[in-house]
Amino acid sequence: MTELPTFTVDDLEREDVLDVESFDNDDAVDLGLTAVEVIDERELNLAVRVMLRGDIVFQAKLGTSGPGNDTWLAGKHAVVERFGEPSLLVKRRHEESGTPFEERTDVDHDTHKAHGGSIPILVKGEVVGSITTSGEPDVVDHATSAEAVRRYLAARDA
Repeated sequence: MTELPTFTVDDLEREDVLDVESFDNDDAVDLGLTAVEVIDERELNLAVRVMLRGDIVFQAKLGTSGPGNDTWLAGKHAVVERFGEPSLLVKRRHEESGTPFEERTDVDHDTHKAHGGSIPILVKGEVVGSITTSGEPDVVDHATSAEAVRRYLAARDA
């Protein structure tokens, strides 16, 4: 088995942030297709969803992913929407503080899943959506979404 990636709070805070001047449905599809390329290259079993302003603009389920991933996709996105940062960063911040996210009493844990895989999409600093993956260990989900963001930003800046 391949060794799983590790991420600290510092690692996650240094990652590329998808903060752009504008982001529309076409951009969401481009980001989703970039994620599909990463998933295919890495031969992963992942579902990917790109949400934009409350709408599922792009979704694909590769390998053995399926309906069981829908709750996770929605739950990770809900964490990004509420906290404004990657779902894995929210999880790691809670672990670092000594209080796991699952112990918070002010969060509906049926609808909010602080597990890796969801990264916010920002327009001029405001969260307008997310890219979320689900299906592998959460650090793999996060690494896949992060790589899709890196590639998307590189192509956009080219």
